[in-house]
Amino acid sequence: MPRTQRQIVLRRRPEGLVVPDDTELVSVPVPEPADGEALVRITYVGVDAAARTWLDDQPGYLPPVQIGEVVRAAGIGVVEESRCDAYAVGDVVTMLAGFSEYTIVRDDLFCTPVDPEYVADHQAVLSLYGPTGATAYFGMHGVGKPQAGQTVVVSAAAGATGSVAGQIAKIAGARVVGIAGGPEKCRAVVEDFGFDACIDYRAAQGGQGLDAALKEHCPAGVDVYFDNVGGEILDAVLGRLAHNARVVLCGVISSYLTGEHPGPSNYVNLLAKTATMQGFNALNEWEHFDEAFAALRRWDLEGKLVHRETVYDGLESCVDALNGIFTGTNTGKMMVKISEP
Repeated sequence: MPRTQRQIVLRRRPEGLVVPDDTELVSVPVPEPADGEALVRITYVGVDAAARTWLDDQPGYLPPVQIGEVVRAAGIGVVEESRCDAYAVGDVVTMLAGFSEYTIVRDDLFCTPVDPEYVADHQAVLSLYGPTGATAYFGMHGVGKPQAGQTVVVSAAAGATGSVAGQIAKIAGARVVGIAGGPEKCRAVVEDFGFDACIDYRAAQGGQGLDAALKEHCPAGVDVYFDNVGGEILDAVLGRLAHNARVVLCGVISSYLTGEHPGPSNYVNLLAKTATMQGFNALNEWEHFDEAFAALRRWDLEGKLVHRETVYDGLESCVDALNGIFTGTNTGKMMVKISEP
């Protein structure tokens, strides 16, 4: 009798937060790997804001999840069967999997063997040595290029990517100011992640309050802005740019649920300050992933990087974890434990 596994599949396109009728928990056979494939038992899935955008029928850097398909998410797991030369049974890999207990992988850019040096801590791998760490590294180190003495601002600073990106800027010698929601997250940004200050955007009560807070904490202007949010916060920081500033567009979490992306009125300040605003995609830096992970590992061993995780338990909690990204329940990397490492 074939083994079965559980998966969460998409049943209809969500509007706003994902509600029970949008997805279904199903039981299906565990797939058999074909030639060139390996079967991975998933231990953790990482839950990111981008996963919500894949549920909309809109083009993006990855195609949308189709009705009846497994909800897509990054993950980590252990190879249980292999008919692929790239993976041996027992290897730990990160992959673009989904809300599922097993997945099939191939030798492509969506699956990466984890260095044996890192395999003991699957949570740390998802926080630092997977897509999250790579995104923070390429966005901050490669696009933002902070310099010693400069002022860097990071939105969603208590989140997975923002917390690492800000620490990379601190390593470069910059003064780093976070933006986060609520006093507990702001405390974590300063005390746990080592930022110099953190602005509570909820307490700022609108654009004028945020403008005043940015003026207080960035009196000489913002040299690098790492934007995970878009909307009102992006507009406020654009109004506070220093000359030759760099704005790094990493995410737009403020409008992922609505699909509406209002343009910032302060974009004209890019001209006045001879500043640049650039988007990026870590997948385009595939050939440089080893460089990124080597740097992150070195900083981790030197005690210069801190990572935190918010962990939900069990496949059935994946949708709650995804919604939690938008209701603010996580500090650090949001993930779900699917099975024992």
